[in-house]
Amino acid sequence: MACVSRFIRLVPAVLLTVTLTACGGGVHGTPGGLGLHDPYFPRAGNGGYDVTHYDLTLAYDPEHRRLTGTAVITARATEDLSAFDLDLQGMHVGGVTVEGHGARWNRAGQELTVRPRDDLDRGETFRTTVHYSGTPETVTDPDGSKEGWLRTDDGALALGEPTGSMAWFPGNDHPSDKATYDIAITVPEGLQAVSNGEPTRETTRDRRTTFAWHTSEPMATYVATVAIGHFTVTRSTLKNGLPVYVAVDRTQTEASREVPARIPQIMEWEEENFGPYPFSSTGAVVAREGAAGYALETQNRPVFPGAPDTETLVHELAHQWYGDSVTPESWRDMWLNEGFATYAEWLWREDHGGDTAQQTFDSLYRGDYYDDADQNKAIWAFPPAKPSGAAHVSDSPVYERGAMVLQKIRQAVGDDTFYDIIQGWAAAHRHGNASTADFTAYVEKKAPHKDFAPIWRDWLYGDGKPQHP
Repeated sequence: MACVSRFIRLVPAVLLTVTLTACGGGVHGTPGGLGLHDPYFPRAGNGGYDVTHYDLTLAYDPEHRRLTGTAVITARATEDLSAFDLDLQGMHVGGVTVEGHGARWNRAGQELTVRPRDDLDRGETFRTTVHYSGTPETVTDPDGSKEGWLRTDDGALALGEPTGSMAWFPGNDHPSDKATYDIAITVPEGLQAVSNGEPTRETTRDRRTTFAWHTSEPMATYVATVAIGHFTVTRSTLKNGLPVYVAVDRTQTEASREVPARIPQIMEWEEENFGPYPFSSTGAVVAREGAAGYALETQNRPVFPGAPDTETLVHELAHQWYGDSVTPESWRDMWLNEGFATYAEWLWREDHGGDTAQQTFDSLYRGDYYDDADQNKAIWAFPPAKPSGAAHVSDSPVYERGAMVLQKIRQAVGDDTFYDIIQGWAAAHRHGNASTADFTAYVEKKAPHKDFAPIWRDWLYGDGKPQHP
């Protein structure tokens, strides 16, 4: 730990206590909370502060799989603090400063506990700098999927849902704490590094290239990304002038030729249905096949492991409204992400010559939507607002049954009010966080003469298959 010298260890215990107190600041503060007590990931995030900005300076050597990083974290104390925690899994910490002064720190699992020289007052804005390095880990989720730092044949892909961001940068790794970002990544010359937001700088020196990206709208840690490899990056604009950045792994060039062409049509359709786009650019990252086992709604540009089909692109772009801009308050509220994005697929199908949303609903209810009987049965394993554990927050009920809740609301209120609800919800909580209780209250406020109690009871919170569709 920094701030404990050999001289201090040799003096009497009473003097040791006084010296450590002086190093740690005054006595009015208390340590920040260890984890935010999320119902499914209780150790995720930390209490006592709110991050406003991450400034990450990274360098990656793919040959030796070594990441070197400096994270400058600007935050506001929400209580008087004598210490606070950051989430960081693995990696070697070389030093920590708070407001430019060396800080003591210690590690315990994913917790990096920092004790600043002086206590922090509630409301105080402070900057913490963490120097770290090592081989970043690939994290295995409770459901068996892989996230964190995923190595590829020529680089890496960083994905963070639900808790993988702590594998490549220290932070408050919970969706309830959103911040702006600057991410600069230095890689061997010839490789590209793509991240969220918009590019601000590209420089090459000593056979290494630095790519800098800036995200000006608040972003949750789990939708931050870095993609390193041989990419072809195309830049364009939509009719309304919105910048589009698409990065395609060179192994996917031929298969992905239609992806950039689909984005303008999908974005125009989604703005008509969901309201104004909430961010300052859009696009996609098409990684090589096998880079990940899933697509992810990383902010501004979703990541796809290989060229996506149209409905998958619709789904992940819809998350920019529902999940990235309106972010769940906790992982219990995951259906507010996935139910909405799944319903976007249903609406797209309805508007482009396929089944109506009601026909999709009916097929799911009958149990003939999937060819596999177990898949059809899985929809009713638990209610969308109450996943049955951390391993199940991304299971079928959260997606399909979550979308069925939205269709029940549409049945109850009619199309005009329904679209007012889903557009108004995205606008009311733009760049913020919201819970299931916030959503049900919002729906009831928008349609005060309707009785939604049966929908909430049977479809949103009820166990098993409701009796009447």
